[in-house]
Amino acid sequence: MNIGISTFITDQGIRPAALGTALEERAFDSLFIAEHSHIPVKRETPYPGGGELPEMYYRTLDPFVALSVVAAVTRSLLLGTGIALIPHRDPILTAKEVASLDLVSDGRAVFGVGIGWNREEMRNHGADPATRGLLTDERLRAIRALWTEEKAEFHGRFVDFDPVYAWPKPVRRPHPPIYVGGGEGAFPRVAALGDAWLANSDSPDDLGPRIERLREVAGREVPVTVYGVRGDAEDLEGYQRLGVERVLLYLPTVPERESLEHLDRLAALADRFR
Repeated sequence: MNIGISTFITDQGIRPAALGTALEERAFDSLFIAEHSHIPVKRETPYPGGGELPEMYYRTLDPFVALSVVAAVTRSLLLGTGIALIPHRDPILTAKEVASLDLVSDGRAVFGVGIGWNREEMRNHGADPATRGLLTDERLRAIRALWTEEKAEFHGRFVDFDPVYAWPKPVRRPHPPIYVGGGEGAFPRVAALGDAWLANSDSPDDLGPRIERLREVAGREVPVTVYGVRGDAEDLEGYQRLGVERVLLYLPTVPERESLEHLDRLAALADRFR
């Protein structure tokens, strides 16, 4: 079972270069970072975690800028978005950003995607919350066309462009893996467009039946990465029994010294399962 880190990179926490170096030194296999373009001052959408929205949501760095910095100081670390909010993103620009990250990292990009929860945030990007799932599916299909076709074109309800040239193409072929985040409502998207399911940090007891349902929907074995795990050795043992491909341990967003101390503790836990 591979073990990586999931976190929010902000202007208040450890810088990307220091974080990337620390992760490779401690033999973590991957880094997945969150994205929010902004947080509206007037927000009615409740925070899924309950209570007040944590400050880190307000202050995330652009994920592709941050991951490019990490790419420059690492050699093997997988570099993932966890998650990129597709209803917020222009598909042509996003295709170029992911492909550029994949190129400069020599094929280490992982495109973690989701539809988002903050309705006011997505409305500011011109997305209708009621159709954000359909919008996401179209944009993902358009992005895949831009990555894989020399003269890419797409004609849909939300995305429409005539043939275009779009470079760079990704190093990874046919394209960087797409990890689809979300609950069971996302299973059709995983089946149609995903290379893996990016699951929330359910307990192993809850996750097992959901993996079985995913297999029924997809009609195939789907690799599973569990995001934001704050559990202990018992939870990791449970994920390992389920055949989870990767666990992403959660790193709080704190200054560098505290981050390194926390990573030392997480690395000691990870060493038991590598």
